[in-house]
Amino acid sequence: MNKLSGLCRAGLCLGIVTTFANAGPPDEQTRYEFTQIVMGVSARLVFFADNPQDAHDAARAAFARLNELDGVMSDYRNDSELVHLCRSEPGEPVTVSEDLCRVLTLAQDISRRTDGAYDCTVGPMVRLWRKARKDGQLPDPAAIQAARELVGPGVFEIDAPARKVTVSQAGAAIDLGGIGKGFAADEAIRTLATLGITAALVDLGGDVSVSAPPPGRNGWVVVVDDGNQQPYKIHLAHGAIATSGDLEQHVIIEGGRYSHIVHPRTGMALKSVASATVLARTGAEADALASAACVLGPSACDLISSRFPGVECAVAWVEEEPSSQATQTVHSNRTQGFPGDGELWTP
Repeated sequence: MNKLSGLCRAGLCLGIVTTFANAGPPDEQTRYEFTQIVMGVSARLVFFADNPQDAHDAARAAFARLNELDGVMSDYRNDSELVHLCRSEPGEPVTVSEDLCRVLTLAQDISRRTDGAYDCTVGPMVRLWRKARKDGQLPDPAAIQAARELVGPGVFEIDAPARKVTVSQAGAAIDLGGIGKGFAADEAIRTLATLGITAALVDLGGDVSVSAPPPGRNGWVVVVDDGNQQPYKIHLAHGAIATSGDLEQHVIIEGGRYSHIVHPRTGMALKSVASATVLARTGAEADALASAACVLGPSACDLISSRFPGVECAVAWVEEEPSSQATQTVHSNRTQGFPGDGELWTP
């Protein structure tokens, strides 16, 4: 992260620009900023507090919460609660934490409402494509077919009142990468609020949640640069923004361009050049729907506007893989309420 410019980079470039002074008159709160590596990204907290001690205490609590959630949701850590769940005996209910139960319930609901365009059970496919990116070789078609049989709505069942989750088959792998950072950003905002921090921004590698705007401002200024269109600014308050796409996270194999995003139905990494930006009340919803929008492509805005009231979406795509940057034609679509350059958006 470039701390001087205040820009952050993720799969797409989502810049958070704070242009006001660090401190105002004595009777005003002071702006503080903290960063720490969490969940494999640079986690950034920006907020206003009365004094340095309160600020450092709040930052420690927020980072502790983020690290706690990493221990719940990570599919990289062998000691995470999620990994233990996926390794449980098929058909045996497992009691899970409130956090894991909540995020799995959200993921299941969004999967259903997007007709599977977002699907957290895509883990077996993601593992194949992680290896493909590392080795520079396409996955074997038979392996993709085997992975497809481990993906879908029947992979796990949730008994929310009892906080029990049942994984139906061996080899299943739940991947919360498309919702976890947004969920964690929301939780960090909540943690800060319990400590009296009401004007805050949490940025987890481009998944951004904010509470009240900075003093004297109508919103936090977010600069979105998806690489396909001119960068634009959004003023954001009491909501979240997430981007997804393959501008930086893609690989060339055998002359083909493959995204890090895997289509849950086909098991193939996306080949279309696409990006999506989603505004929602919560980071979890914005995060998951941004991934879904890339899978849905041109139809994303219609589905999101009809099934997710209050959520706004902008999608850009190239229908055919361009032979060169000079000849590519970018198409775009937005929901009706998506803000224009420099406009305020709040749920």
